[in-house]
Formats: sequence, structure tokens, C-alpha cells
Amino acid sequence: MPELLSRLQSALADRYRLDREVGAGGMATVYLAQDIRHDRRVAVKVLRPELAAVIGAERFLAEIKLTANLQHPHILPLFDSGEAVAGHESRVAGDELATRDSGPATYLFYVMPFVEGETLRDRLTREKQLPVADAVRIATEVAGALDYAHRHGVVHRDIKPENILLHDGQALVADFGIALAASKAGGSRMTETGMSLGTPHYMSPEQAMGEREITARSDVYALGAVLYEMLTGDPPFTGSTAQAVVARVVTESPRSLTTQRHTIPPHVEAAVLTALEKLPADRFASAAEFAEALGDKRYSTGAPTTAMPAAAGAAVGARAAGRRPSVVTLAAVAVAVIATAAALWGWLRPKPAPTVQRYSVMLRPNEGLRPSGVAGNLAISPDGNRIAYIGVADGGTRLWLREHDKLRPLPIAGTENGLSPFFSHDGNQVAFTIAGRSLRVAPLNGGPPVTLSDSINSSGGDWGTDGYIYIELEDGIGRIKATGGPIEKLFTMSDAKHEIGAEYPNVMPDGKGIVFRRRLTGQAPNEFEIMEMAVPHGTPHLVARGVYARYVNSGHLLVVTGDGKLLAMPFDPKKRAVTGPSVAVMDGLLRSGPFEVNFAVSATGTLAYSSGGTAAATTAWWVGRDGLAVPMDTTWKFDGDINSVALSPDGRALAVTLARGATADIWVKQLPSGPFSRVTFGDTVHLRAAWAGDGRSLVYINDLGSGAGLPMMARANGTGAPQGLLRTQMQFAQAVPTADGKWLVLRRSFAEPGAGDIYGLKTGDTTPVPLLTTGAREMSPTVSPDGRWLAYVSNESGRDEVYVRPFPDVASAKWQVSVSGGTVPMWARNGRELFYLDGKGEMTSLPIVPGPGFAVGQPKVLFSASPFVIGGNAGVYDVSPDGQRFVMVRPATVAGESELVVVQNWFEELRARVGK
Repeated sequence: MPELLSRLQSALADRYRLDREVGAGGMATVYLAQDIRHDRRVAVKVLRPELAAVIGAERFLAEIKLTANLQHPHILPLFDSGEAVAGHESRVAGDELATRDSGPATYLFYVMPFVEGETLRDRLTREKQLPVADAVRIATEVAGALDYAHRHGVVHRDIKPENILLHDGQALVADFGIALAASKAGGSRMTETGMSLGTPHYMSPEQAMGEREITARSDVYALGAVLYEMLTGDPPFTGSTAQAVVARVVTESPRSLTTQRHTIPPHVEAAVLTALEKLPADRFASAAEFAEALGDKRYSTGAPTTAMPAAAGAAVGARAAGRRPSVVTLAAVAVAVIATAAALWGWLRPKPAPTVQRYSVMLRPNEGLRPSGVAGNLAISPDGNRIAYIGVADGGTRLWLREHDKLRPLPIAGTENGLSPFFSHDGNQVAFTIAGRSLRVAPLNGGPPVTLSDSINSSGGDWGTDGYIYIELEDGIGRIKATGGPIEKLFTMSDAKHEIGAEYPNVMPDGKGIVFRRRLTGQAPNEFEIMEMAVPHGTPHLVARGVYARYVNSGHLLVVTGDGKLLAMPFDPKKRAVTGPSVAVMDGLLRSGPFEVNFAVSATGTLAYSSGGTAAATTAWWVGRDGLAVPMDTTWKFDGDINSVALSPDGRALAVTLARGATADIWVKQLPSGPFSRVTFGDTVHLRAAWAGDGRSLVYINDLGSGAGLPMMARANGTGAPQGLLRTQMQFAQAVPTADGKWLVLRRSFAEPGAGDIYGLKTGDTTPVPLLTTGAREMSPTVSPDGRWLAYVSNESGRDEVYVRPFPDVASAKWQVSVSGGTVPMWARNGRELFYLDGKGEMTSLPIVPGPGFAVGQPKVLFSASPFVIGGNAGVYDVSPDGQRFVMVRPATVAGESELVVVQNWFEELRARVGK
């Protein structure tokens, strides 16, 4: 956390100036720093507080002095060590150095040179296998360092690729003796920290068996394992768990190297296999002997039988055949069997249940979570180490990546205006959409995003282990290979079934089925349907009701309900069937109405979420024509999200749609600092309020569950009962009264045939008449104050542009008034300007030339609207009566910090709540 870095900096200020975190391991967090006294860059390694508490400062610093005297060209030297006293943090944040206690804390640290280059692990990750000559040279250099240290009484105990640095091609062994110092100082209490000294893949059998006295031959074994990996691409023993690896270390022999890579010289194989012998006495006596064998083409006698040529093996077997085992030999075998059994019991006995750990990740204002109105703002990699989310950026939004071992998130290159992120199976790529139309994939290890398709209509997707990306389409669900290609249709919505949405597909682990959300005409959020379907051509079946669903590897289907509860139900992913009762495990997951859900669970059981319901995610601001913004009322406090705004004709009141969980209501705020009162009530959604011309009533949409419904009218002071304005089978998503009160202009729902058609209703009539019923999609209708002109948005040219027609005789003429994209037109109250947002999201003023006909001047960009919520087609902003200010909605993440909650080992808690 920034606070912790600041406190450590204060404690070390007389010697070092900390810059940033550059790495974290099992025992320490590494900071790049400047050595003030010597004006050089160094790496400051700070031990974990829990480890420091077990070891104790005095004993650790006494033991670490041994390593300070090691001076060798292939050993990274130790410059300094000590203890720093800093105040504890009050918040736990991932792997960062923080505790819940208050008061001073002692942090043990040691200082080494900062080396430009990479670790051997980095090179192995990139190249997998090294050239034989390079691998032997690196191993020989490391052996030289080890031999020097061993002759000075220091055993490394943790040789692995991560601790071998490559500087100008030369090997440098890092953290020399740190593990030894920690072991001697901490003793058996090291196990209490949950940290191991040594890594299972490179751990000698005696280390794995818990021997107290570890000799130089243990380092020889570890170096042999590292060289084995450099040559073959994998350590000598692998497994799905640490216990499985250790079991193989103590019971199995490594595979021959030459059968995996025929170019490995026989003497190199013989030397490696000698170094990997189970019994320390059968290995090289020193690292120098290992290095000598690697350079001796005649070396073979030290190789074990499994590595010998067949003839040599037969000769050895013939000599041994005539001898009977001695009592000493039998005793040795018995001891080895007992020791092996003890080791296996220690490593393979049932482990205690992992501890559930919760912590908060605070995001700064310039990197915070940005509301989007849809689910899937948040994604977590399968291993739980990376979180991707929709965040703020200069001039708009972009995707951000927060890695568990980093202090701060970083923006993902090329993801500007990205939505709905989700990870690849290996966690190294993130797929996302642009405006719900373009599907792209961004590599996280460098390189620009790749576009897979520009013909989707998606608010979310999923990346299957079968190599397909499952995505929402205009009329159903499809999939596309992650490498690109045609889209394969999996499910098509049916008008006969009144299906209006098939969304948020989630693919089962075997790739043979999916679950997704289906919406039908007239359904409320609590009635949305979670469907299962076999792929590629199954029939959907209802399994639950809710607004969002994800299957997790604990064996449960997680479903978010319309009121924000998270239900967990036992689920068979192969049969795609619920197998037990559901249990509510969390609440408050909906942020902005029934569609925005921010939670994700990794395959390994890490939960990440951003809950709503505790503070407003959006606030209302006054914005001048120069773009300067101030809060409308700093004392205005409410619980919910502002979704739309509308100023009264006299500018003295503001009507807003306030969303809370699955409901939304119309409220009125008296300006500048008057009361905030509720106008509508009920367990449904009321949307997009617009003022009647007299300023005493409000027209709004009573939502039927699909973002559209029927127009209603209510008194702005909250008295009286709301009135329905017409009876029809059609659904409307917007209703706008004209200033003279003679007309109500209506826009049809996008979820019906005739999506976006514009209708008109005369005062006193009950049947709307069609005004614009084209093959294109129209939206955002608004009539000029004098009632002569209708401005609206249409995609007839292939993208959204602003058009103007005479009103109500709309068929007589048409003018396109925007030229590079345009949305949400709004008339100035004096009729002399038309405002709209251009294709770059900039607030634009279009002068209206006075006269009998319609004519416009040159458009003028006023300011960028990207810091505000502009992702809608009605109620996004309004204009003051004098035309000098705008009311706009701003995300709270622009004004302050936001928070992510991370729960590690959450499956343990989930199983306890729901049952195994």
C-alpha cells in the first residue's frame, strides 16, 4: 500500500530512498531504492512481518552476518542489513506488508545490488530449454559460487532458477545464506508462518524429509535439478501439488535426459544424474567435483545404473549377482524404507483446511472501478493472481490489471473504452468488447490487442478450456475460436417465445455445456431465467432465476438475484443440473439497477467483488461551457445511483432516476440545497423522467423488465396517484412532452419489432400515431421549445448521427446535423442552440440560424464529457435555462477512492455454508 511504502521510507530515510516494489517472494518483498550515501541503485528486501516476528531481529541479524563476508564473482553480494521501525497499517491488502495491529512494527531488511538483467526463471519461461553449452556454463558458474560458499561454511538451501540472476550473460547467485539464517534463527517455528525454506521441485530428499542438518550435498542436488530443467524444459520431478512432487523426490528416479533430448552429451547426463542421487553419499562430495564432471567428457563411472549404456549396466549387474547382501546393507535398506515412509506420511497426510483470508484493495481516484451499467466489469484469472476491471483513464475508460504481487494496478495497453473483460484459460490474455460490438483479445505480456470480430452484440462472454470464446450475439449466443475465424451460432432467440435477451454465457469446464441468462418480454429482474444448454446444438432448460450466473470449481452454481443476493446451489456440470437446495451466501452485489454485477471467482477459489448499496456510485454535477465541474450540492447524501437527470423548466428543481438494487424510482431535488423527495413507489423500475411544460408534473416510463414499458404521469410534489397515459400492446423506452403540452413523443423499445420507431400522442388521445418507422434504429427524440423541429438519433448511415426534421410533419424534410457521430441531442431553452455528444464523447454546440426555415451554423466543441456517465440515450445530461451550465452525472471513482474486496480460499467458506 502507498501508506506502508511511505512509512518504510520514513524509517529508512537516513540511508535509502525507496522507489517502488519490483518483486515479492515467499519470504520478502523487494523494493528498488537509491543508496543515498553512495548514490547507487540497490534492491532492498524486507522480510514478511510474520516471519520477522518468529525469527526475531537480533538472531536474524547475527546469522546473516555470515553471508556479508562472501565475496565471489558469481555471488550477489550483501551490502547492508538492519531493522526498520514503522507504524502498522490498519488494512490488510493482499500480499503487501501490512497487519491489523496498531503501534510500531519492526521490519527486517537486507540490501543487495540492483542487477540489470533477468533471472534464470525469466529465461526458462521465454525459451523453455537452453542450448546445452549455455546450460552447462551457467551450472558451472553457479557450482563455483556454491563451492566457495561451502568452503566458508555457508549452505544456500534454496537454489532455484528464481535465485539465479543473469547479468551480461554471467550467473549471479542471489539470497545466499538467507534461508540458512532464517532457518537457524526461526527453528521449528518457521512452519507457523506457512513459508517453506526450499522449493519442492529442487529440494533434496533429505530436505524433503525434514532433516535438521543440511550439508553442501543438498545444494549439489538442487543445482542438478536446475541443470536438468535447463536441458529438458522441466524439473526432474513434477506434480499437481507440493506433496505429489515431494513423494516423487523421495521414491522415484529421474528419467534419462538423453531419451528426452538426444543432443545432451553422455558425460553431462551422467554428471546430472549423479548429482540427483537419493543418498547424499552417492552424490558429488562438492560442487567443484560436479563442475569438473560437467567438463570431463570421459566422466561416466559416477552415473547411476539407469543412466549407463546397456552393456555397462549388464556388467555391473553380473558382478553384483554373485554377492549376497550383508547385514549392514539390509540395515541400511531398512532405515531408508522407514525414513521414506516417515517422509511420505509427513508430506502426504491430510492437510488442514486452508485459512480463509479477506483483504481490501483500495484503488486511487485515477485508477478506480468505473460503473458501466452491465455485469462483468470485473474478472479474475484462473489462478487467482490477476484481476482485470473497467477503470477510469484520461479522457474516458480503459481496462486495468491488478496483480496480486504488485502494489498498484496498471492500465492494459490498447483497451480504451473496453467493456466486459474475461481471462484466457492460462491467464495471459484478456478478451473484451468495444461498445458491445467488437470482440478483442489483449495479451498481458506485451503486444497490441487483436480484433476477432466486429459483428457481435455483447454485454459479456467466457473463454472456455476448449479454445473457444463464447459470446452474446444480436439474436442469441455463439462462439468463435480464440485464434479467430467465423462465428458459430449456438442458440437463436425466438420471437414466438417473446425472447428479448440471451446474455452472459458461461461455459462448463468440459466445454460441453453452457449456462446463460434469458429475458422474456414483461419479466421483472427477479423473474429473469438462468438457462442451461448442451453445446453446440442443445435445447435450453430453466435451472434457476436471477440476473447473473457463474459455475465455480467448488461444484456450485452462483446466481445473483434481482435484489442483489448471491445464491449458491450444488450443481453437476456434466448433467448441468442443480443437485441440492440453494443458500444465500452474500448480499448487496447490485450497484446500478438490476444489470450491473461486479464479482468474479477464480478456478482456485479466490473471490473478488465490489459491492454496492453503501454509497452512491454516481453524483450530480454542474458543468460550465468550459468543462469546469462542481458538485451540485456537497451536502446531498443518498443511497443509490443516479441514472438520469432532468431540470425543471424554471431550473429550480432536478428530477433524477435513483437506482437501488433491483428497483429504481423518480426523486426530485429542490435546488440549490433544498430537500430530496421521492415521487414513485413500488417494487419495480421507473425510468427517464421528463418534465411537463407547466413544471408541475413528470412523465416517466414504468419499466416492465426489459428497459421499456408504458408512459406514466405523476405530480412532481409526490401527491396523488400516477396516471397511465395510453393503452397499447407496444412497449416504449422514452416519453418526452413538448414545451406547449400538446404532444407526447414516444420511442419504441429496442427489444421489440420496430425497435426505436418514434411515435406521437396528442393530448387527449389514447392511441399513438407513427412518426418515424424506418428500417433504421432511432432514439433520443426531443422537440424544439417552439414546437417546430424534432431532433433525434439514427443509425441509418451505419453509425449514430443526429438528424432534424420538421414537427409534426416529419416526412417533409430531413437534415443530418452531425458529421462524425452524434448522440443525445438536447435543445437550449431559447431554441438558438442544439447540443449533442459527438463521436469522441465531446459536448458540442450547434448554433441554430433564425429564420422561417431550418439552418445551422458551425458546430463548436465545448468540453470532453468523458469524465461523466454518457453511456445512454436519454437523461444523460440536461441544460440550464440560460444555456450556460449542464447537469451531468459523474462516477464516484473520479472523485474518490474505490474498493475491491478479495477473499482467498473462499471455497472453504462456501462449502461450509452450502455443504460439500
